[in-house]
Amino acid sequence: MSSHRGPSEVRASLKHPIIDGDGHWVEYNPVFAERMRKLAGDKAADGFLASQRRIPDALKLSIAERKQRGIAMEGYWTRQSTNTRDRATAMMPRMLYDRLDELGIDFGIIYPTAGLSVPRIQDDATRRAVCRGFNLVTAEYFGKLGDRLTPAAVIPMFTPEEAIEELEFCVTQLGAKVAMFGNAARRMAKAKDVDPDLTRHTVTFERFGIDSDHDYDPVWQKCRELGVAPTFHAGGRGFGLRNSPSNFTYNHIGHFAAAGHAIAKGLFLGGVTRRFPDINFAFLEGGVGWGCQLFADLIEHWERRGAAGISYMDPKKLNRTLLRSYVDKYGYKDIAAELDKRDGWPAREEDEPTGGVPELDDFAACKIARKEDWVDLYARPYYFGCEADDRMNVTAFGRANPFGARINAIFSSDIGHFDVPDMLSPVPEAYELVEDELITEADFRDFTFANAVRLWGQQNPRFFDGTRVAKEAAAVLRESPVRVAAE
Repeated sequence: MSSHRGPSEVRASLKHPIIDGDGHWVEYNPVFAERMRKLAGDKAADGFLASQRRIPDALKLSIAERKQRGIAMEGYWTRQSTNTRDRATAMMPRMLYDRLDELGIDFGIIYPTAGLSVPRIQDDATRRAVCRGFNLVTAEYFGKLGDRLTPAAVIPMFTPEEAIEELEFCVTQLGAKVAMFGNAARRMAKAKDVDPDLTRHTVTFERFGIDSDHDYDPVWQKCRELGVAPTFHAGGRGFGLRNSPSNFTYNHIGHFAAAGHAIAKGLFLGGVTRRFPDINFAFLEGGVGWGCQLFADLIEHWERRGAAGISYMDPKKLNRTLLRSYVDKYGYKDIAAELDKRDGWPAREEDEPTGGVPELDDFAACKIARKEDWVDLYARPYYFGCEADDRMNVTAFGRANPFGARINAIFSSDIGHFDVPDMLSPVPEAYELVEDELITEADFRDFTFANAVRLWGQQNPRFFDGTRVAKEAAAVLRESPVRVAAE
């Protein structure tokens, strides 16, 4: 926590509200499940409870057993204990509501904890029942707190049809304004007589923009119609290169960023931001450092693998006569002999195959024609949730980004989770970047307020109506033009 001022003091010094773009509550599962049972039936409640066994079941195994079965070490002791007041606050939305002024927060977007995993349930009927029940109970908990808190509905994404059905229900029937879309759905291989622990690793992951068996454009169209900005609180822990059987920290560091990276790349290269230029997308809790790097990496690869760059590498453009003259000049007789056997081609059998792709330009779906396209297709519609103490938050506002672009970082307290031992710390920690003269007061306004308003308010101009920040949010949405290039 900052050694300078408390959160309410920081807030009092500002001329703008603070919006928490990613706070969390911690559902009390035994009670939550019984509320689900009453509202959505046994399948929803029992499926929810079963989905919550993954972590405790993994922790009951020995390191050797996890290693043998390819199961990652999970986090133990992840709920506040010494700080009992914060534990209670995380469990009870009304208590969080009452403490917001103390925390220096004017308005909060609240994501689930137990609910983070329910869109990943493999059985179709169970997944849909649990998501529906979860959203019903969540709406009930937050129903009278809407002037200062709004919860995220969980939207399964194994198929476009289930996503559209749940999204439409949550928005039109429950009044949801925020939707957390299930992250890269695992497409499990179906292998007969194979140990389930092994088939768990024979998977592909849905990217939503490229290489999908489904067309997700109807989902984005439904978001447009309903005024919803898709947000992803995606995880990448427990598989791939984050699968240590003994060390949770090894598995945890970078996993949100890795999952967000995969989805952001898939949407961009699949041309989603080109086809839906008016939709904003957010990737939460992984920070903005990876977002800045991906922005630069995509541009660099476009220069090499876009239409012009890849054309420069066309093997048919090789001057075989000139190549042979260089070989003769420097006296490599064995290379000359091999070239003679190949009609002057050094590796035709390697150069001719192109993998059967319909377009040799990896960026064809993006239709990039000018440098401004990079801002329009990436820097403007993408938003990145940043924890308060992440020093890499400064990269969003720096001149090192290509074209001097400002990347949309949004303040995310992550209160309720183990990495925030004290709920009083996020606002002062975020403000330390101003105190240390790493960002300006104007940058801090964007980080803690204006970017969140644009993320959700540009999709739904009535998003902040009736809230504590309605007047200030309306003023942000009237600002024109939105600052994108660094000043």
